[in-house]
Amino acid sequence: MQPEIDFEELKVNGLKVNYYFICPRKLWLFDRKIGMENQSDKVLMGALLHENTYRREKSREVLIDNLISIDILDSLNIREVKYSDKMAEADKMQILYYLYFLKRLGINKKGIINYPKQRKREFVELTAKDEKKIEKALQEINKILKQDKPPPVINAPYCKKCAYFEFCFV
Repeated sequence: MQPEIDFEELKVNGLKVNYYFICPRKLWLFDRKIGMENQSDKVLMGALLHENTYRREKSREVLIDNLISIDILDSLNIREVKYSDKMAEADKMQILYYLYFLKRLGINKKGIINYPKQRKREFVELTAKDEKKIEKALQEINKILKQDKPPPVINAPYCKKCAYFEFCFV
């Protein structure tokens, strides 16, 4: 049996969990306030979609512990709104992290990832296996953020569309 992690020391915002599963370098740069997103059309389109969908929902943009921001909260579920499912694994890990975070606060919910442009939803439930994966990711995120230099460029197919592309490759 593994020892319990120090969640208070390791907890981060959800975007950092998302970035960890996309690119550790992006995570490190974002943590250092090297933000390239404000120059990205894709990020702007995602923000507009986020702002203009599900307007009738009562609990939108719920900030918990001044750290995680849940897009939509209802009595049974938390919901995240995403522009595209191209980074579905990272999106899933982000919402699993939110479910894990809430569970640590004594709140049990299920999750839904909404991809409104694709008219698609993914239902997510936190399992014990997911909890271990989240804990491992939080430990890895902590290590990455303590590094003096950014992790190496990963050169994945999606790098060309990343807001940090010029930073990494030019």
